[in-house]
Amino acid sequence: MIELHDVHLHLASAGGEVNILRGLDLSVSRGETIGVVGPSGSGKSTMMMIIGGLERPSSGTVRVAGRDLSGLSEDALALFRRDNVGIVFQAFHLVPTMTALENVAIPLELAGRRDAFARAEAGLAAVGLADRQQHYPSQLSGGEQQRVALARAFVTEPDLLLADEPTGNLDGETGAKVIEVLFELQRRHGTTLVLITHDNAIAQSCDRIVRIASGRIADSAPPVAAAAL
Repeated sequence: MIELHDVHLHLASAGGEVNILRGLDLSVSRGETIGVVGPSGSGKSTMMMIIGGLERPSSGTVRVAGRDLSGLSEDALALFRRDNVGIVFQAFHLVPTMTALENVAIPLELAGRRDAFARAEAGLAAVGLADRQQHYPSQLSGGEQQRVALARAFVTEPDLLLADEPTGNLDGETGAKVIEVLFELQRRHGTTLVLITHDNAIAQSCDRIVRIASGRIADSAPPVAAAAL
């Protein structure tokens, strides 16, 4: 599903070139869930952005869902994401002037789906928000907003879901409920999941834990083995 080989990313700064990724290699099977952990600044979010085609590497190979992303134009990358990738961030990124239903329907409308609102209704029901369809983000709790974001990410039934600290803005109890919904949806759809988290307990719920340090994969192992490292 995901193949990264010798991926580098160098960015210019006032103090000189910054090496963010330094020869990163990663392989993820279809339907696998991986928890990505590591210190701040290690390259976790950058790796996710490259997998999603939101950032181009300086060098290396990036293949996702059978596509070599390096050869795609910006328009082609946008279509690739529309058809294959769902993304959930720490910030909910809901459109404040749209209802929960309208927010979830956005990717379906962009894809030209005539059943966009019917599918959006089903998506909200799947995350336990059938009674919040007409509420605006400001009328929802943080946990409810993130569940709307999850519904929006899964409503197109993507092959791949990228989640960057999805519980970072939530308290422990609310975050646990959101993660429960996330994994329930992942199992239901068989979605490949790349989950960045600072919470070791959340990472332990994945098939594999990948640790990144200084722009490289430091280790990759099943949860029990990773916990012993």
